[in-house]
Amino acid sequence: MNNTESNLPEFLSVRTLEAPRDVVFKAWTERDQLARWWGPKGLELGIAKLDLRPGGIFHYSMKLPNGSLMWGRFIYEEIQPPQRLAYVSSFSDPEGNIAPAPFPGKIPLIHTVVTFDDIPNGTRQTLRARPHNATQEEIDTFASMQSSLNAGFNGTFDQLVAYLKTL
Repeated sequence: MNNTESNLPEFLSVRTLEAPRDVVFKAWTERDQLARWWGPKGLELGIAKLDLRPGGIFHYSMKLPNGSLMWGRFIYEEIQPPQRLAYVSSFSDPEGNIAPAPFPGKIPLIHTVVTFDDIPNGTRQTLRARPHNATQEEIDTFASMQSSLNAGFNGTFDQLVAYLKTL
């Protein structure tokens, strides 16, 4: 299925950040900065690899409260400093291969585009995500995940806001 079809469900998150867009873009694209804020609140992030180029990978782990690791990855499609990132995200195994989510439900690959727009006194960050090459079951699962995606990204972007205040 073509992930550009307008009938696919979309997750949208817009955040106003009190930092210049080049600073925000670097927070998304530099290993040491990304490690300070990416992921759900309370989980320890480990970065296995960050290869910032089209076709490159951001491969990471998140340490859960029970001590186990949950792995994820982005495969970058487009990098336009400082205005745009596009990638396909998925859960992964420790080697960086696509893997099923560690919880129930058929989670699709997710095509994500993040844009960074200059606004007075800061940056408007817009994240749009849709299922990518998904089955109908995966599309339905994605559509049912909107509230959990919203909660997860709100927590993650709250951490980004806090991190940007330290710069």
